[in-house]
Amino acid sequence: MPSLRRRLIASVSVSLVLFFGVTIVALDGVFRALSDRSLDELLDAQTVALIAATETTPNGITVTRLADPRLATPGSGLYASIDGARDGWRSPSSVGTHAVFGAPLVSGARRTVRTPWPGVGDVAVRSRGIAWRDDDGRSLALTFSVATNLEPYARELRRVRTQMFGWFAAIALLLLATLAVLLRRTLAPVQQLEEEIRGIEAGTRVALSSRWPRELDGVATNLNALLAAERERITRYRKTLGNLAHSLKTPLAVLRANLHGAQSIGELRAPFEREIDRMNGIVEHQLRRAATSGGATVGQGAVAVGPLVADLRAALLRAHANKDFSIENAVGESVRFVGDRDDLAEMLGNVMDNACKWCTARVRVTAQLDTDAPPRERLRIAVEDDGAGISAADRDRVLERGTRADEATPGHGLGLAMVGDAIGLYGGSLSVARSESLGGARIELALPGR
Repeated sequence: MPSLRRRLIASVSVSLVLFFGVTIVALDGVFRALSDRSLDELLDAQTVALIAATETTPNGITVTRLADPRLATPGSGLYASIDGARDGWRSPSSVGTHAVFGAPLVSGARRTVRTPWPGVGDVAVRSRGIAWRDDDGRSLALTFSVATNLEPYARELRRVRTQMFGWFAAIALLLLATLAVLLRRTLAPVQQLEEEIRGIEAGTRVALSSRWPRELDGVATNLNALLAAERERITRYRKTLGNLAHSLKTPLAVLRANLHGAQSIGELRAPFEREIDRMNGIVEHQLRRAATSGGATVGQGAVAVGPLVADLRAALLRAHANKDFSIENAVGESVRFVGDRDDLAEMLGNVMDNACKWCTARVRVTAQLDTDAPPRERLRIAVEDDGAGISAADRDRVLERGTRADEATPGHGLGLAMVGDAIGLYGGSLSVARSESLGGARIELALPGR
């Protein structure tokens, strides 16, 4: 597709051509109407002057003096006639022309016609019917006509049209040049965004700039979030492969030692099954960690927290069926998490599982939205239990515990440190405190929500 600048200039050019075209047609019509009205007024004035200079005699009509000298000059372009008397009258200027002034008019009638005359060209003829009474009391019906050549008026109209086209063309070019400059300055951020994206594709940049106009700020922010999530995903894949390779060294070493030290095949079954289960747990653990979405919220839908907590509650009650306790789901129906549903299930399931392990009889899950918090920490999910809790001295330690410590215990899923890492990918936070109502531990997850 063509660039935005070209599309805008093309669109504005077409609009200017249409607008100026309509304006020129309208102005041309106005000018023609004014010209026709002025011509009619001029011919009316000539007719009045001709009437004032007319006298009747027993032999016919005479004009004592001509108001306009052109009427006395043959071929001057201004002609006059008086019809209705016995002989009538023609101005000296009409000598040698085939002047046709039209049929006589009744008293009070007026007529304007534009017609070609042979040898003269287009002329405008203005006629007026007069009831004339002479000095002897005779009544005559006279028609006074004045005609003028239209060539000077047509030449003036062409001159005005030429000037009008010239001025409008100059204005259009000036407007287009001004628009091109303004578009260049206005679209400079778009061009900068394009160049920075090319830099990212070429590997010369790792992220977009942080300062953009309001219309582009959301685009740049989301692109940076996608880039950061993708880099985090790649880094996580590399770490997962390294952790997996490192974690499998110990079970393989144990298998090798048992293999060399065993006296019979039967002695190998129990240690082999134990180490195979351990390696299977390690692989599942690392695969779950690698499969997390990386904290990307762009393009993610809103996940209802309440139904997810209900599903986790049913699963955990079955998993801990040998323990008598209850899980209270106090999450409202309108609370939503913005992100990947599996990520939330992994994080929340691990925290709830820890609470189920250490509680005495009760576990409670609550969630609410904090509209005053940053966008990535508006959802606050709290998991509380009535167990012994976590001492203040151990709270920082359990959050800082490394991945390898969790990998040493198969089947436990992600530890609190791993949950903290996953929450960090979403820009949220994890905190450990004492539950004021239940007395045990209170673990709060701050995540994107709405």
